Amino acid sequence: MSSSNPAGRGLPRFLLGRLAQGLLVVLGVTTIVFIVTRLVGDPVQAMLPVDASAADRAVLAQALGMDGPIWSQYLHYLRDIALFDFGNSIWQQRPAMDIVLERLPSTLTLCAGALGLAILAGVPLGIVAALRPGQWADRISVVLSLAGLSLPQFWLGLLLILLFAVTLNWLPSSGAEAAGSGVLPMLTLALPALGRIAMMLRSALIDELNSLYVRTARAKGLRSGRIVLVHALRNAAVPTVALLGWEFAGMLAGHTVVVETVFAWPGLGQTAVQAIERQDLVLLQAVVFFIAFLIVIINFCLDILYRLLDRRIAV
Repeated sequence: MSSSNPAGRGLPRFLLGRLAQGLLVVLGVTTIVFIVTRLVGDPVQAMLPVDASAADRAVLAQALGMDGPIWSQYLHYLRDIALFDFGNSIWQQRPAMDIVLERLPSTLTLCAGALGLAILAGVPLGIVAALRPGQWADRISVVLSLAGLSLPQFWLGLLLILLFAVTLNWLPSSGAEAAGSGVLPMLTLALPALGRIAMMLRSALIDELNSLYVRTARAKGLRSGRIVLVHALRNAAVPTVALLGWEFAGMLAGHTVVVETVFAWPGLGQTAVQAIERQDLVLLQAVVFFIAFLIVIINFCLDILYRLLDRRIAV
């Protein structure tokens, strides 16, 4: 006789609901970009030189699908997004999506490396801080967390350049070609995240270690290492995983813009700044859409990981 599994039956509905929410987020972000770029002025006029003729403006407006009423422009815009076709970059005169896909690996490498450094240092620091509250590891995690919340990343990046590139001459200060060129931008992204990860894991693990099931396990004679690593750490990992997802999404959505600009790192953040400087609306829309799309995918994967870590999460 087969047993029913309501949680298993509800998982597809849970994932479909999260996917639908993600698509609504992408639609909302792209719609906001569409509205803002048209509220601040005439995009066609902004993309052309001051002495451009009316014929030049008409040709560009037709090429961008901006020669009709606003509702027609919006439908044209949504159609292009559905086809992943944003047209040619005004600045580089080639498909905007090709530029985005060329710059994407650099940004993903930077964010993944920074998050990896933050995890490798933050997780052990958080565990030690939870096991020995009030001692040196706990104080270090508090200092790093406060520094991450208070220090602007552009200032932190400039300090690292001054120390390791100018004073010590150990690492290159900009670009992505030289050996070790990714170390300083990764550190700039990783240091604030490191403190937040350590503090989140510390707080969650202290709560778990003070819970009833841990006291029962200790009363039964289980070893402390097994209690911490097998039982308490798994439950404490759920809020920490949520933070990791937010950290990675935050890096993609905003932090890389600052860090890539400071270190001249050829990624999507620097591309967005260059598109704004050159008033390249086509390229800017492609970058914003793709970053929003990546964040939705990351959140969707996190939802799956939550279910694997904690079956009690509602569907």
